[in-house]
Amino acid sequence: MTIIAPTMKKDVYKEFHQRAYHPEVTRVYSNYTSRSNKLSNIENNDKVAFVGLQYFILNHLVEEWNVGFFALPKELAVKQHRRIMTAMLGYPVDVTYLEELHDLGYLPIRIKALEEGTLVPYQVPPMTIVNTKDGFQWLTNALETVLSTENWPIQTSATTAIEYLKVFREFAKKTGLPEDFVPFQGHDFSFRGMFGMQAAAMSGFGHLASGLVGTDTIPAVLFAEKYYGADVDKELVGASVDATEHSVTCSWIMEGEIEFFRYLMREQSPTGILSVVSDTWDFWTLVTEYLPQLKDEIMARDGAVVIRPDSGDPVHILTGYRMLEAGNHSSREEARQAALDAGMEGYIFDGNLYALEEVEGNDYADPYQLMPCQVKGLIECLWAIFGGTMTDKGYRLLDEHIGAIYGDSITLKRQRQILQRLMDKGFASKVVLGIGSFTYQYVTRDSHGSAVKATSVVKAGERVAIHKDPKTDSKKKSARGLLRIERDDDGELICLNDVTPEQEAGGELKVVFEDGVLVRQTTLREIRERVAKQIA
Repeated sequence: MTIIAPTMKKDVYKEFHQRAYHPEVTRVYSNYTSRSNKLSNIENNDKVAFVGLQYFILNHLVEEWNVGFFALPKELAVKQHRRIMTAMLGYPVDVTYLEELHDLGYLPIRIKALEEGTLVPYQVPPMTIVNTKDGFQWLTNALETVLSTENWPIQTSATTAIEYLKVFREFAKKTGLPEDFVPFQGHDFSFRGMFGMQAAAMSGFGHLASGLVGTDTIPAVLFAEKYYGADVDKELVGASVDATEHSVTCSWIMEGEIEFFRYLMREQSPTGILSVVSDTWDFWTLVTEYLPQLKDEIMARDGAVVIRPDSGDPVHILTGYRMLEAGNHSSREEARQAALDAGMEGYIFDGNLYALEEVEGNDYADPYQLMPCQVKGLIECLWAIFGGTMTDKGYRLLDEHIGAIYGDSITLKRQRQILQRLMDKGFASKVVLGIGSFTYQYVTRDSHGSAVKATSVVKAGERVAIHKDPKTDSKKKSARGLLRIERDDDGELICLNDVTPEQEAGGELKVVFEDGVLVRQTTLREIRERVAKQIA
């Protein structure tokens, strides 16, 4: 549902502010800043990706304000606002200030910002906003609420996606995985778990802005085309593959999975990448019995068959168990304790394999007993069946006709565990990992402490620096006065507080929006290029 009501895209209490500002204040200057990594979803994070402002400008400041306010007759433009606000506040709301804005005919606002795709240190504002005409001082922070809610989610998702990309690149370099595979390793599966279609599109664009291209979130691609000049006919915006789900597999319950695989490979997807969800019934039987029977057909196919487990602990499913070698233990409990003391995940006793914790999916009455395939993990099992080559770094690389994807529950912690364990076992990091709504939505505005705060006003014709500095929370201390963003001798962005108007006019912040017009545009391609340079 889309509600076009630009004058009411704010907190109710802001209705009062146009009367509450000091009568002699004519300009309000604010900034948007990510203030702290205290609650960051990324360990030891030091920068936040600045992405999403152009969308906010085009969608809200230009389209919504023009269609839902300036293009309407004045009385109609303010009628709904007067009615709703009067009902919510309990007294007749005076909308004269909105009528004056309608008479003006545009939003008297200037936004200065860094280039989108810039990785910005905490406490450094990537953008500032100020009213450009006296009498509209209320407008700057009336936009705070919608500015915040339309920007922090995209930036947070982009920052998270960049961290995934950095880890994928790290292990690709270590193990010799071809670098052109890396952008496809992190796949956005978050759509169904997001807070609606718009949230999915916004977050999904943040994912794409990082440089990752794997996605099943179609609205993110539409978003990129509409707001960031992307064109799927001319560039790779987002990519996916032929893939099944459990309902499809279940429709072959009578014929079985071998016939299902053959039908897909022969008749529906004879070339290219084919991803098949493989744990609908018995994952390890499929891996150890069915895949060997299908080997010749898979190896003869023009493309890759990708095996997709969708349940169980992804670390163990993909990489197996770290086992204590068999020793001279007098009892199973003694062997178990030895494995526990050694930091292992399993042990061998009396010729059998056991995990320290209960496992699912085995064929034994003992819930701790492991099958050899479970100890190996999927990647090693696929290598045993299909083989592959050695990279120039000396790591085993699965044959090009076979692959693996785990599309569920892959946090940043699990991502690193999986890739590290594969490397420890001698495998290149050839695996695709899904990034879902748990990752992209289990965050808040506080994840990076993102906030809009006023730092300067013009009062009685004089420039006055203002700031907040709560004694009860030093992390909420705001900047002060007019701000200038520049780079220090090491090339790092820094914020200079309380500068002169002449100094504020320079620096790294450039005007992107002024008096109703977007004056500086960027594209998805440019954003990706900027990110790539900074994480090289």
